[in-house]
Order: sequence, then structure tokens, then C-alpha cells
Amino acid sequence: MTDEVDDVVSAWARERGDLALGPMHIWSRIDRLSGILAGHRKRAFTDHAIEGWEFDVLAALRRAGRPYRLSPGQLLRETHVTSGTMTNRVDRLAARGLVRRDPDPDDGRGALVTLTPAGLALVDAALGTLLAVEESLLGDWPADDRARLADYLRRLLLGSA
Repeated sequence: MTDEVDDVVSAWARERGDLALGPMHIWSRIDRLSGILAGHRKRAFTDHAIEGWEFDVLAALRRAGRPYRLSPGQLLRETHVTSGTMTNRVDRLAARGLVRRDPDPDDGRGALVTLTPAGLALVDAALGTLLAVEESLLGDWPADDRARLADYLRRLLLGSA
């Protein structure tokens, strides 16, 4: 069984046989899978009229547990964006009524970002759709194959950070 990455690597081997092309077998597949997953996620989120970045912020708040509240700094760490980007995102989500800014009881100058009931309902619905899509992408993969793949990807991710 071969795929398009095999064809690309074979062509490079023909043209640049002097190079060690082994990593291309892994990283090119990850890159292609990333694009495929991004397309499926976009469609799943479109079903709920949200963008991926909106889901990321709402999901970070949801994962925090009751009362679904994080400081802006915690949100930055959870979503890996800059503070300016996060301010813009929170402003836009607040304008849609999905989050609100509450005073930080421990810091009179600070604020906490809190998921609203509408935001909670939206992120829960979008998560359900996303998980159904991701499950369908794995098809009939047995649990032990999924666990092995997750372990390999975890090792790769930890070694590449």
C-alpha cells in the first residue's frame, strides 16, 4: 500500500539520492493529516457558527471546570497566543455573549474571563460534533492501534518541543 507521500519521497530520492529522506515519510504525512483535520474541524465548527479560535478559547474555559473562569494569563498559556490576540478574542467573544469579564477578587486591577451559559452550551455542542468527526476519521482502527499511535505521537511531540 502506498500513498502520495511515498510518491513524493520516491521522486526526491530519484532527484536527490544524496539526501537522507527518511524524516519526510513521517513529517509529510503529519503535515497532510494536519490539513485534512483542519478542514474537517472547520466544517464541524461551521455547523455551530464558530471559528476554530473561538472554540479554543471557549474549550479552555470549559476544561477549567466550574465556574468556567480563567485569568487572561491562564488563557494565554492554554491557547498559545499573544496577549494582544487574546484581548481581541475575548472582546469578540464577549460581544457575542459567549464570555464575560468579571473582576478578579484577588487582584483589584485584574479581570477574569468567564464562560456564559450561552458559551457553555455552544462549546459543549461543538465538542460533540468535533468528537464525532474525529471518531469517523479513525474509522475501524482497533483500540490498541489507537493507543500505540497516540503513544508514538506523544513521544514525537515531546521530543520536538
